[in-house]
Amino acid sequence: MKDHRDWNDSYREGSMPWDTGRPSAELQRVVTQHAIHPCRALEIGCGTGTNCVWLAQQGFTVTGVDVASLAIEKAHERAQAAGVQAEFLTADVLALPELKGPFGFFFDRGCYHAVRRSAPQAYAPAVARHLAAGARGLVLAGNAREPHEPGPPVVTEEQLRGELGQAFEILDLREFRFDEAPGVPVQFLGWSCLVEKR
Repeated sequence: MKDHRDWNDSYREGSMPWDTGRPSAELQRVVTQHAIHPCRALEIGCGTGTNCVWLAQQGFTVTGVDVASLAIEKAHERAQAAGVQAEFLTADVLALPELKGPFGFFFDRGCYHAVRRSAPQAYAPAVARHLAAGARGLVLAGNAREPHEPGPPVVTEEQLRGELGQAFEILDLREFRFDEAPGVPVQFLGWSCLVEKR
């Protein structure tokens, strides 16, 4: 995983190919189609807070965490501008502090596939300890069937099932395409993985 300075540099330089400036279309689809009702929600790797703001607008009580302090500053500003309440803090997913949980839902658009490059077995247990029994989560990750350079880190179906399966039951796993970001006219192939805490 990159160190904190690398991630902050991305935000400082405006080099954020993952930041579309819009809530994830796949998050919106899953919350609607799977009838995920408002509850305490955690976004891991929340970036500038776009998805946290959308969840708060749907009635969720939202906490967003990101390893980059500059991203968290921008997330605070975005929530304030949108007139919604959300809590944001700078933290590493593998060493989260005590949070205002337990959470009934979590969302991860791209943190897992970055973390797993150096700690593939550590992610699922680190997240699960902050979740309520039966909590659900949506993990969006790059798909190894279409590796790109540059592009998101990728994971195979076997790796994803083995790593997330340590702490979660996989309810729905499907391929999807990430939303385009400004200046990145590619919709990268990804995995959309809906999970439930065991």
